[in-house]
Amino acid sequence: MITKKTNHLRLPFLLLSSACSAALLIFATIAVLHAAPRIPKPDANASREAFLEVYNVFTSPRCQNCHPAGDSPLQGDDSHVHLQYVQRGKDGHGVYGMRCDACHQTANLSGEHMPPGNPKWSLPSPEHKMIIVGRSPAELCRQLKDPKQTGGRSLQQLLEHVSSDDLVGWAWDPGTGRTPPPLSRTETVAQMKIWIDGGAACPQ
Repeated sequence: MITKKTNHLRLPFLLLSSACSAALLIFATIAVLHAAPRIPKPDANASREAFLEVYNVFTSPRCQNCHPAGDSPLQGDDSHVHLQYVQRGKDGHGVYGMRCDACHQTANLSGEHMPPGNPKWSLPSPEHKMIIVGRSPAELCRQLKDPKQTGGRSLQQLLEHVSSDDLVGWAWDPGTGRTPPPLSRTETVAQMKIWIDGGAACPQ
């Protein structure tokens, strides 16, 4: 009889202990969550400021020279028209005997101001020129958000284009005698992400 009573009394005690343990676990979890530093989500102002950083990269010669308003690529740090009067062509790779790969090989040629190279060297297609030259920050921002002008790319796909496309990556390894963009590729991608996460706000 004593044994049965003792077991009977233990049950409420065990239940109470379990409830206390669960409550302590909940309180501990809440405390940890409140103690953890909160990273604020970028707002519209931060988004606009980030885009201006991206804009400075895109309008550097290494980027805008392949995104002209006309059908001739640009050259040099002064963005002059290509001396050989190369034309875009229907596929962005030039026309007739003046195809891009006639001079531009799969990698940069050694020596100062020698033809740069990449396996995909070309201008954008005539259907989606993605013009950078002459665009204001607000104009370029709106253009990047317009899938009709970006070849159907979403903002996330544009971010991936900048972060991982090997032809885009050439801008940060342009060869001797050419000035790279003002931000590194990693910094550019980080600023572009802030712009997108903050709602892809455009400068006024």
